[in-house]
Amino acid sequence: MLNWTTWKRFPDPRRGESIEAPIGPGVYEVREVASGDVVAFDHADSVARALATLRKPPPRAWLFRRSKINGGELEYRTCAAASHSDARVMVEQLRRQLQAYWRNTGQNGG
Repeated sequence: MLNWTTWKRFPDPRRGESIEAPIGPGVYEVREVASGDVVAFDHADSVARALATLRKPPPRAWLFRRSKINGGELEYRTCAAASHSDARVMVEQLRRQLQAYWRNTGQNGG
């Protein structure tokens, strides 16, 4: 059984907010607040580092005033794992469960 954290708003680095996530291995999920659409889901050796990388603006983003991940529009949750391989297995299991769900509902899940 996975022990997900509660959903947290993606922090705004301009206000000095920081990500609350495991510095070690685990799984993360990022979704849009309004729609619930998942925009990132994966495992990482350092969940905190992976989430921090997602929010960094791409090169020349200042031209458009947009970052890769906008703070107020997204939220994230995490699940710590004992090892990188455990985290990878967790992601594989979750993806299989999601595929089975889409098959059973007769919808196309991607």
